Amino acid sequence: MLTFAVDLHKTKYLYCSYMLLKYDVLVIGGGHAGCEAATAAAKMNAKTCLITMDMNKIAQMSCNPAVGGIAKGQIVREIDALGGEMGKVTDKSAIQFRILNRSKGPAVWSPRAQCDRGKFIWNWREVLDNTDNLDIWQDQAEELIVENNEAVGIRTIWGAELRAKCIVVTAGTFLNGLMHIGRKKIEGGRIAEPAVHNFTESIAIHGIRHDRMKTGTPVRIDRRSIHFEDMEQQQGENDYHKFSFMNTERCLKQLPCWTCYTNEDVHNTLKAGLPDSPLYNGQIQSIGPRYCPSIETKLMTFPDKNQHLLFLEPEGETTNEMYLNGFSSSLPMDIQINALRKIPALRDAKVYRPGYAIEYDFFDPTQLKHTLESKIIKGLFFAGQVNGTTGYEEAAGQGLIAGINAALKSGNTTKEFVLQRDEAYIGVLIDDLVTKGVDEPYRMFTSRAEYRILLRQDDADSRLTPLGYKLGTVSSERYRYWKEKEENIERIINCCKSVHVRPKEVNDYLINIGTSPLKEGCKLTDLIARPQLNLQNLSEISHELKESIEKSPNRKEEIAESAEIKIKYKGYIDREKMVAEKMHRLEDIKIKGIFDYDKIQQLSTEARQKLKKIQPETLAQAGRIPGVSPSDINAMLILMGR
Repeated sequence: MLTFAVDLHKTKYLYCSYMLLKYDVLVIGGGHAGCEAATAAAKMNAKTCLITMDMNKIAQMSCNPAVGGIAKGQIVREIDALGGEMGKVTDKSAIQFRILNRSKGPAVWSPRAQCDRGKFIWNWREVLDNTDNLDIWQDQAEELIVENNEAVGIRTIWGAELRAKCIVVTAGTFLNGLMHIGRKKIEGGRIAEPAVHNFTESIAIHGIRHDRMKTGTPVRIDRRSIHFEDMEQQQGENDYHKFSFMNTERCLKQLPCWTCYTNEDVHNTLKAGLPDSPLYNGQIQSIGPRYCPSIETKLMTFPDKNQHLLFLEPEGETTNEMYLNGFSSSLPMDIQINALRKIPALRDAKVYRPGYAIEYDFFDPTQLKHTLESKIIKGLFFAGQVNGTTGYEEAAGQGLIAGINAALKSGNTTKEFVLQRDEAYIGVLIDDLVTKGVDEPYRMFTSRAEYRILLRQDDADSRLTPLGYKLGTVSSERYRYWKEKEENIERIINCCKSVHVRPKEVNDYLINIGTSPLKEGCKLTDLIARPQLNLQNLSEISHELKESIEKSPNRKEEIAESAEIKIKYKGYIDREKMVAEKMHRLEDIKIKGIFDYDKIQQLSTEARQKLKKIQPETLAQAGRIPGVSPSDINAMLILMGR
């Protein structure tokens, strides 16, 4: 891999690299979206260059060093199933792993891992350094070059000009980034890192709308100053679950997290600083994430609560740095520290740095196609926080799709890769962005997906690996590995369908575990439907089932779990598939360019305005636009019939 340091003399910089300045795909920004976009495009044989300000902070975890969570974990498994890298990097960097929502059904089980921040970066660097067709350029984009309404390159602050057939912008929070601690404001995209100026303006002059958003991060604490005896320990899980469907290993030491609570003394101290809070004194005008509020926002939103739960999480396997999840703030640093020390476990806390808020530019995602290409400038793609989202996982999922479509477009093909809402959470995410837009940082939840029984974390490879193989992001070896897994799952399911059990063989066992005995014989599939039973305990009384499970050469537990879910929830799965198939009929009705919405008087005024602005591709997408009613959809159906 060829890399270039920015401290070279400008003339030498351009001369020695002149022949390398033309690419198929340029990716601007080395965060989670940028890394996935660059590796995906390169795997598809597009000559790719990743432009980043600091090669030592590739895929930096700017806030919490954790991956996954509710719905986010499903996205990471989908990225992995499509041949992306986030799942494998996370498994190698994990210092605590858990499956969330275990008390609920498997449709909402969500993996989450606490990671070693430093090792996460270097594991990603190892991936990038060993990806064919991928170069890294350390520099800062300053100007987008557009010719004939098509993005053709960028100019950098060091005077380099890089040309490409497609450009993917994944600039995160760096575009005109402005950080806040109390009344103090400092330009920057992240603590101790410069903001990017002029690049937003070079895009906006072509008619692309942009606005401002805000996010924040908590204080970092020295673990040596913490009284852990006053906190509750939260251990991880060390079973077979992980993010990647491949044989990755959790090789780092597994560490606990800790919980504690704020109290009224903490709240009173924080409230005393509210006049100097940039969130409440008018200093910050943009909107922050509703589902990850600052501690001062919690006090104002829930004035009757006398305590709030906090999670103290390790930043790495060997570092003393701890992350206080739930204490995000932009209050003055003395207020933050004084309030922190009112918590018994943190009474002697030593702080590495206070929390801060950051404002940054984003672009209106309703001006994008479902491929994440701009509707206004050809060959220009956007992914990550520049589309108004929040979260590493949402960014990485967008980056993967943008990189794939940039590679396809750079290959002079008319093919596009779009995931439907019943195919992936990534499809739900992108459809929500381009159809509904954002008025606050968008975060994925399982509740946003109407087909979440189909979008489970356990079957992401069944849904997406064949698609990745056709694209070229999934290798032949990985595809064979997936086929083998599918065959093993099918063998176990067929075994359960064929094995007949008699009452005298199982009744003693059934009574012993607290479920009613059989009155007549039945198939194993009927027994598995009972909540007290699963494949593991049934294999103890069925030699055929145990033998079928043991035939799996790899990942026996995961294969058995997938088979069990498919058997136990078959009725729900089949019913949701039928609903999705009905919706696909509307997805097949293309309406882009058919209607002049201003002239359709049968539509409501709001529907005309929204449809004209977004220009939906299909009738189904039109139906998901807020303000477009079922009667508006019926009116368009009637007009199309005429």
